[in-house]
Amino acid sequence: MPILSLWLGFGVFDAMQTVLVMHSEGMHHAWVRLFFVTAVSWLPWALATPLVRHLGRRFPPVGIRPNRGWLAHVGTCLTIGVVFAGWTALLEVAFNPYADATVPGFAALLDDNFWSGLLSSLVLYAALLALTYGLDSRVRLARAQIETARLSEGLSQAQLGALRRQIAPHFLFNALNSVAGLIREGRGDDAVSATAALGDFLRKMLEDGNRHEVSLGEEMEFVNDYLNIQKFRFAERLQLSIDVPSEFNPVAVPNLILQPLVENAIVHGIAKRAGGGAIRITASGSDGRLTVHVFNDGPGLPPDWTPARSGIGLSNVRSRLRSLYGDAFDVSMRDGNAGGVDVSFSVPLRLSPVLA
Repeated sequence: MPILSLWLGFGVFDAMQTVLVMHSEGMHHAWVRLFFVTAVSWLPWALATPLVRHLGRRFPPVGIRPNRGWLAHVGTCLTIGVVFAGWTALLEVAFNPYADATVPGFAALLDDNFWSGLLSSLVLYAALLALTYGLDSRVRLARAQIETARLSEGLSQAQLGALRRQIAPHFLFNALNSVAGLIREGRGDDAVSATAALGDFLRKMLEDGNRHEVSLGEEMEFVNDYLNIQKFRFAERLQLSIDVPSEFNPVAVPNLILQPLVENAIVHGIAKRAGGGAIRITASGSDGRLTVHVFNDGPGLPPDWTPARSGIGLSNVRSRLRSLYGDAFDVSMRDGNAGGVDVSFSVPLRLSPVLA
């Protein structure tokens, strides 16, 4: 149907052009019949277009030397030219659009139409082949782009999955060390409670294993579960302050992005001080971005510290953010204004996919 519509449009355009040109030159013909005959004369080409496209795909003329493909195209082109000439001659005999007193016979019209239209038939056939190859190339290019995008997305998902799987062993090792410390201190009840809390935390990790982004509200629930485990070990030595406005709860953040930052704050800040210390988590938004800070009041950064010396936790965070947001993220680690260490990350401020 689209092919017939296109040829109908082409026929109507050719008929209008023919009638207007002849009329402007002062000719006198049966204009309605001439318009009809000229428009309908292109029907053989409309019907033959699917065949031309099929032959074009089956026998692409890739070489200059004659071969089976070239012979098929030449033979088909000449056949269509004969049918087109015969059909036009039949219409001219039947309707006599030029209003002549005498109309040449069918054979004479067929011969004249074929030879006068031979070059046009060759050009039109070549144009149909070129159009076929052009459209097919666009389709193949679009398919290749879709496949490339699908493979890239699959690779990114696999990379993100691998990065997330790095978190679990690292976290589990430290959590089990905390449970072991409770046992060594003779705090059996706390060890049992910490083990149960650890089981709940790991269950949540597995349930959300296929989600690379969650809402900030969900992420804070994970952090609270993790901190509850750590409180069994540090008790009053671990002080916590959270300032995350509820308006940012629906904002999307990478799943388990805060846990390694909080874990680093405990391991490198709180655990190294006999009196423990404080951890502060804050969130703010401006210029279409969400910024989250994790601060601990433990020892500051070594004088010779550089970003290249970041541990596995911060490196993992940076890699995951790059996989999800490209260059539209920021991670920093610096000394706090009054001591301690402040780690922050910034991502585009948008709703979590689950809530959008």
